[in-house]
Amino acid sequence: MVRRWLVTGCSPGLGEALAAAAARAGHRVAVTARKTAALDDLAAAWPGRITPIALELRDAAQCEEAVRTAADRLGGIDVLVNNAGGGLFGAVEEVSDAELRDQLETLVIGPWRLARLVLPLMRAQGHGHIVNVSSLAGRMAFPGLGEYVAGKYALEGMSQALAAEAGPRGVRVTVVEPGVFATRYGTSLTEAGRRMPEYAEPTGAMLDAFRVMADDAESGRPEDFAARVLDIVAADAPTPLRVPIGDDAYAYVDMAEQAAREELAAARALVQGPPRL
Repeated sequence: MVRRWLVTGCSPGLGEALAAAAARAGHRVAVTARKTAALDDLAAAWPGRITPIALELRDAAQCEEAVRTAADRLGGIDVLVNNAGGGLFGAVEEVSDAELRDQLETLVIGPWRLARLVLPLMRAQGHGHIVNVSSLAGRMAFPGLGEYVAGKYALEGMSQALAAEAGPRGVRVTVVEPGVFATRYGTSLTEAGRRMPEYAEPTGAMLDAFRVMADDAESGRPEDFAARVLDIVAADAPTPLRVPIGDDAYAYVDMAEQAAREELAAARALVQGPPRL
């Protein structure tokens, strides 16, 4: 079955790999980036299957135009993949209101807006699939990434509500949670404008780890991520709302689930029984 995809954030990384895999499989794909020059290689490799569209996710008018253009060029939209994102590194006390707002515009408001724009199309045709690309940071927190974690937790919460709302109307919702993939995420991290020596110890080692992570030989291949997403979209049977991708992702999620169980047990022990005072 040939599907019509709209994939955001298709400069090199997971989005580019997914768009290429979808085009290779015979699908038609509208791809976005802030500057369409970043999409030239994709368009040249798959003429007739790739439609480049300029999109600044924080611009509401551009989002509307991107969805309209994709629907017009492709004849509709069957799959929306909210992949575009970006990372800001800084402790909670270091991050300004403006920096936080900018991060949440990209990680939460933009995907929410695009979902809202494609839903009338999907409901009218009686089917559709919204794939929101989250992260392990949607399950667990990391020092120095509070703003990114907040965005991914919000994206996952929105997705859970959306699945309950849109599922009965034929629209599937999936949150994919990639582990470590070679996407240059660590090297592209920007730092908060204010850095404080008080937080050097808990955040410094984490930042160093992120800087080298994308170049680690053990990092996953974006092509493998893309193949898994194609499998999820093609699946006939109902799929889980949240799907970690990558062997390391399952190890981290297991750790997060165990920590949550231990926290719940500690909370129960704290508040159950007669008050101490």
